Amino acid sequence: MTQPPIDPASYIEHTLLDNTAVPSQVEQLCAEAVRYKFHSVCVAPCFVKQAREILYRESPLVCTVIGFPTGTHTSSVKLFEAQEAIANGAQELDVMLNLGLVKAGDSEALYQEIAPICEHRDIPVKAILEMPLLTPEELNLAVEVCLSAGVAYLKTCTGWRGSATVEQVRLLGDRTRGKCGIKASGGIRTLAQCWELITAGANRLGTSRGVSIMQEFLAY
Repeated sequence: MTQPPIDPASYIEHTLLDNTAVPSQVEQLCAEAVRYKFHSVCVAPCFVKQAREILYRESPLVCTVIGFPTGTHTSSVKLFEAQEAIANGAQELDVMLNLGLVKAGDSEALYQEIAPICEHRDIPVKAILEMPLLTPEELNLAVEVCLSAGVAYLKTCTGWRGSATVEQVRLLGDRTRGKCGIKASGGIRTLAQCWELITAGANRLGTSRGVSIMQEFLAY
């Protein structure tokens, strides 16, 4: 049997953002993250404290979402949500951009919203772009503002508006030129998809199918 090209475990953010999720599912998510050595778990803000308590002495980090999934919360609410998440133990934040500001071309308002959240330099911020909804010009504006604000990663989409593609990852790579990381998210269900996205330049993979992907990897 040939050697598997890439072990995807360290790229995977094991995700549970179902709005009907219950604490027992978070406990299972964390146990799976430890078992398969995933980079992190990504949970709703209400589960951050529970996840951090479970993973306190373990290697997977705790990530949560801010302004999710629409991004239409006010800037002050997003900032408070981020601060509360950090206080509860979040180690990474996925922040949904206000796409209305992007489409209006209001780069200053967009910057003023995302930059204060990025001031916690030890807490990586991943800006969610929802790429299927943006024109090339709007994407350029969003990327420029996010890089200026100090985001650590750009995330392709929430997963509610389509699946991550190789083309999206390559496009972000062309726009950023190594200035920040790239998180592919949405519809990642197979090992082959993981390899394609990583090869294209993704540094992180947001997926709720981490266990089946790793089972596929281990059986390769």
